[in-house]
Amino acid sequence: MGNRLSNLFRNLFKNKQSSILMCGLDASGKTTILYALKLKNKSADVPPTVPTIGFNVETISYNKVNFTIRDVGGQERMRPSWRNYYLNVNAVIFVVDSADVDRLQEATEELQKLINDEQLMDRQSDVVLLVLANKQDLDGALGVQEMTEQLGLYEVKNMNWFVQPCAAVTGEGLYEGLEWLSRNI
Repeated sequence: MGNRLSNLFRNLFKNKQSSILMCGLDASGKTTILYALKLKNKSADVPPTVPTIGFNVETISYNKVNFTIRDVGGQERMRPSWRNYYLNVNAVIFVVDSADVDRLQEATEELQKLINDEQLMDRQSDVVLLVLANKQDLDGALGVQEMTEQLGLYEVKNMNWFVQPCAAVTGEGLYEGLEWLSRNI
């Protein structure tokens, strides 16, 4: 009896494990977001980033969930490799530069490829999508409503999704995104 009770308490207070794929076009702010979360929004401590070749991985603990986040490079030649990470993920974080309207169509096409990929479509009821509309601190950044429309998310019916405005350099909106993930995974 005592052993069962101790196991119950251990499981009750144990953090849930979650695997996250973070992707998006190059220069959208993926790596800055990853390290802003890792360093708990101490934006002065976030190291300057360079284009990611391959991927970065960090574990972020928030709200009794350990998020293992893989930040995968967003250069055009790297994008086909995103699908290598679909199999075991609980969520996809797609980062969009809200102020780069010239590349919004390209971001939309990549997001639609991701959503419609066979490997991910088979698991859409198990995988959630968080779109981080980054760089909200810049002039000309599109708001959530316009980003949602432009990205075609209203047509996505088989996947639970959410758009969170954020600014990676200040940390604004990042933890609200993790909050949504922790409630929906």
